[in-house]
Amino acid sequence: MDKTKVLVIDDEKVVLDSVKKILADEGYEVEVTLSGRDGLKDALESHYDIVLTDIRMPDIGGMRVLRDIKRFKPSLPVIMITGYASVKSSVQAMKLGASDYVEKPFTPDQLIKAVDTALETAASRKPEPQELIHKQEMIKVLERASSDSDFFTALLEQAADALDEYDLTGAEKLALLTGDASWIEDQIGTLTPSQRRWLDIRRSAEIW
Repeated sequence: MDKTKVLVIDDEKVVLDSVKKILADEGYEVEVTLSGRDGLKDALESHYDIVLTDIRMPDIGGMRVLRDIKRFKPSLPVIMITGYASVKSSVQAMKLGASDYVEKPFTPDQLIKAVDTALETAASRKPEPQELIHKQEMIKVLERASSDSDFFTALLEQAADALDEYDLTGAEKLALLTGDASWIEDQIGTLTPSQRRWLDIRRSAEIW
């Protein structure tokens, strides 16, 4: 029987070494990378059963990794690795499609439980649609973000919670919260400068 394959993405070697040892001792086949960009490429081009990614990395953040994995491999579970300062963001990530998060420093039991549970859940749950479904809701958010400073601040500070009143999928929320103008325009059509304002600003800021 083939071993379960795990990809771990983190810019701290000590974290990679720890996760690899813990999971390898449990019988998992573990690959690691220090680069968010390289890790995302590996996740999309090769087969893995689960991905663990740091939420804050110098090249691309974990939310971007989560967004693109879910878009192209919606059934692949993703666990966020987080420090104390970004726990709030990891909780938000779970509302956007992440299976779970583990906070550094974690114990072997905490890590193993998170991985096992994520794999079990992914095997039994139908993945969420990744195509754009709620065009008018997306436009409402973009228009409001361009004219309502309080809502704009809420998007920055509260992330997914700021979108609770809108009927949006996790994929749609992730596109908005990561400033994915290209994908949104592919789905909706060319946006006006005011509609793009939030997306352009969000893309230039690393706040997770």
